[in-house]
Formats: sequence, C-alpha cells, structure tokens
Amino acid sequence: MFRKKDIFFKTLEEMADLTVTTVDRFAQAVNGELPDTMAFAKEMKEFEHRGDEYTHLVYTELNKTFITPIERDDIMLLVKRLDDVLDGVEACASRFDMYQINKPDLVIRKFADCLRHCALEIKAAIYLLTQKKMLAVQEPCVRIHALENEGDDLMRSGIKNLFQNVKDPIELLKFKEIYERLEATTDSCEHVANTLQSIIMRNS
Repeated sequence: MFRKKDIFFKTLEEMADLTVTTVDRFAQAVNGELPDTMAFAKEMKEFEHRGDEYTHLVYTELNKTFITPIERDDIMLLVKRLDDVLDGVEACASRFDMYQINKPDLVIRKFADCLRHCALEIKAAIYLLTQKKMLAVQEPCVRIHALENEGDDLMRSGIKNLFQNVKDPIELLKFKEIYERLEATTDSCEHVANTLQSIIMRNS
C-alpha cells in the first residue's frame, strides 16, 4: 500500500502513462485505414473513462488527506489538465465514427505524431515532478510549447489546403472540424505544461 502522501504522485504518473498509451494507440490507428470506426471510438472512450477514474480517485483522496506533496489546488488543476488531453483525443476519435471517416489524411497523421511527442514530454515532465526535480521539469515543458506551435501551423496549412483542393463542402467541413479538435488537443497539452511551470515556480 502507498501512504496517503504518495498516492497523488503515483496517480499523476499513472495518468501520464495512460496519456502516452492512449495517444500511441490513436496514432497507430490513424496511420492507416479505419475499417471499424465504431470500435475505434469505443476503444478511445475506454481510455478516457480510465482517466476519469484517476481524476475521481485524486479528488476523493484530497478530501481525506491533510498534508499533500504539493499544493492541493495544483494537484487538482494538473489532474484536470491531464484529463483534458484524454478527453480531446477521445472527442477526435468519436468524430471518425460520427462522420464515417475511414481514411485519415496526412494532416491527421502529422497531428497524431505531434500529439505522441507531446504525450512523451508530458510523461517526462510528470516523472521529474514526482521525483522533486523541479528545475528539470522546465525542459520538457519548453518542448511541449514548441510542439503546440507545430499544431497551430498544421491546422492553418491543413485548412488552407482543404479550401484549395476539396470540392465537396461536406467533406471539407468534416476534416476541418477534426483538424480544429486535434489542434485544441495540442492546446490542452500546452495547458499541462503551463500548469507544471506554475508549480515549479512556486516550489523551486
């Protein structure tokens, strides 16, 4: 059994691990065709549900614990930010089923790769935090900011290409929304980095 003061860092690590697993699976799926979009959406929903369970666990433990390894508000916000990333990936996956998109395009695959790198940096940062290596947390956070900028560029160039080359307005709108949701998920990754940077400023 973990002592109460350890449960928060342990759960943050598990959420970071789950984020990597979820994004890896998403990237793997969109790298080819999606023959069963409903099964894909369901699988991503299961990952998202596990994130919710971690979130509920942390809130429950906070209500029972007097002393925490970092500020209570910081733990709550960081868990919420991590959950937002999982929610964003799940929301993107659900659109493939809703819109019956079986063939993800190059822009989507590039977004998935960007998110995969974001997830790895988030995991690195969380593990440095739980090891109390506060100053080292800054490096992966800086890399996440750079990846979020890549996401912005991908969305802009992707949407520009849609309007230049896609004649079917329905198809255009489908892909445009997915691009925007993927970019919003990279924003969620950046929000994790922002939260981590605020924590290290107060604890360094």
